[in-house]
Amino acid sequence: MRTVDAAGLEIGDDHPPRIMGVLNVSKESPYKPSVFNDPSEAAEYVDRELIDEGADIVDVGLESANKRLDVLSAEDELDRLDTALSVLDSVSGDAVFSIETRYHEVAEAALDGGFDMVNDICGFADPEMPRVCEEFDAAVAKMASPPDLTRPGAIEEVDDIYDALELNGFTDKTILDPAFGGWSEAKTLEHDRETFDRLREFRGYGYPILVSINRKNFLRDVAGRSTEEALPVSLAATSMAVERGVHIVRTHDVKETRDAALIGHEFKRRRVREPGDVSVEELDVTTPGEAARHLDRVGANRDVAAESVTRVFELEGLGADDREALAAAAGDAGAVLAAGDTGALLVGSPAALARVSTLVTDASDALEAALETVERATN
Repeated sequence: MRTVDAAGLEIGDDHPPRIMGVLNVSKESPYKPSVFNDPSEAAEYVDRELIDEGADIVDVGLESANKRLDVLSAEDELDRLDTALSVLDSVSGDAVFSIETRYHEVAEAALDGGFDMVNDICGFADPEMPRVCEEFDAAVAKMASPPDLTRPGAIEEVDDIYDALELNGFTDKTILDPAFGGWSEAKTLEHDRETFDRLREFRGYGYPILVSINRKNFLRDVAGRSTEEALPVSLAATSMAVERGVHIVRTHDVKETRDAALIGHEFKRRRVREPGDVSVEELDVTTPGEAARHLDRVGANRDVAAESVTRVFELEGLGADDREALAAAAGDAGAVLAAGDTGALLVGSPAALARVSTLVTDASDALEAALETVERATN
């Protein structure tokens, strides 16, 4: 996993999670507390409510990306950029400033005027965007989107989201955003839940990850909460996201989100990372799907993905004959049956456990049913 330097702010596995606070200079944005058209008032908000509360990055939006609203042209966004640039001149606190846009012309003007990074909500649908970011040596958050400047984030299936992130390639300072939220009419809450469940897979590209999950519908729905009541579910998800390998959390609730992110960081898996003539990095892989993404990245055969993780199942109620038959089959399959006085643990990769079922002989009906359960759980 590479580390991205965003104007001196290091983003990656070896650094704390970064918090991205939000400022909007777009009157149509739905979260009104973050909306300003007066630069001095906006700067005061940024200093008091974002930077002082722990925001490392301030993301400035020039228009609402709500799918129900008309899309502004690059010229319209440039008209609003003057206000955003005036805010930068008035802010006293220290943060990385990001411009949210889909147009390379706007990104270029913003970076030239003092912004530090770009948040591209159309994920390089404008093919000139990566060139501009590279010329300014700027970090860029790239949200998974179709090749259409009018439809940011309008992808539903997780595999399609993953593939969309490749659109027009990557820069050395790309940060990936899997696009949580209702960006299209076809996208369901279940799509977002599956994306969240499979977050670690997005590490397969080897770039830092940004998520925007603050008070999102797929979290509110779990607990039956309104937007106003949804802070607790957002914070729970923030800790889980960081534990699963996310590096930046975009939020309107900066102070609380910072604390939740730090808890996730404190208790995440500790992996070995040793540079040297032969560098060593232990990958955060918990499923064959996650392993397959990394195998694709290094150009290896993804057939070995099913051998790349270990599963452990406890079996109770095995008779002596079943235990003996299962132990023999496990050994031949490359798995292990560790039997004790009260039960047994069946340990192996999904591939090895699948082989166990085919190698067991003279199994009772009860053991056959148990092995079918194991096989279903590992698929």
